[in-house]
Formats: sequence, structure tokens, C-alpha cells
Amino acid sequence: MTLGMYEFLTVILLTLGLGMLLSGIFTAYFGRGKSRSIGISLTIVGILLWIGTIVAHSEGIFGETGFMEILKASLFYVGAFVIGALIAIGIFLVAIMKT
Repeated sequence: MTLGMYEFLTVILLTLGLGMLLSGIFTAYFGRGKSRSIGISLTIVGILLWIGTIVAHSEGIFGETGFMEILKASLFYVGAFVIGALIAIGIFLVAIMKT
């Protein structure tokens, strides 16, 4: 499967939205005062990015690409990245603890 410009833009928007959503939830939950309001704002922007991307696909703005296939691929790659990063951090921590 070769990805074109619209698919690439979709993956960027979905991962940006997911990152903002998760960091916003984390900040809103653990923050106080101004930090909590920033976290709520990040959560709302993340949700709006996802909704905007879904609407753009349903309206055909991003062409005739299959949204569900792109969503599956982007979640697959983000999941693979997170697993790889956790493995790398684990190896790093073990190496640091042993020295």
C-alpha cells in the first residue's frame, strides 16, 4: 500500500490529535489551576482534530481514500512505535542500573 499526500496528512492529523488528547487528559487529571485548564484545552483540540479529519474524509475533501484503512495503519504504526520506545527505554534503564 503506497500512501499519498492525503493519506500522509491524515496520519499526521490523527497522531497529532491522539497525542494532544492523551497529554491533555494527563495534564487535566494531574494538574491544578492553570495547568488543568490547559489540559482541558489540549483534550478539546485533540478531539476536534479527530472530528475534523473524519468529517474531511466523509465529505471527500481528502479524496477517495479509505479512512478506516488509514486509521488502522496509523494506529498500527503508532502502537509499534510505542512498543519499540518502551523496549528501548527498558534496555537503557537496565544498562544504567547495571553500571
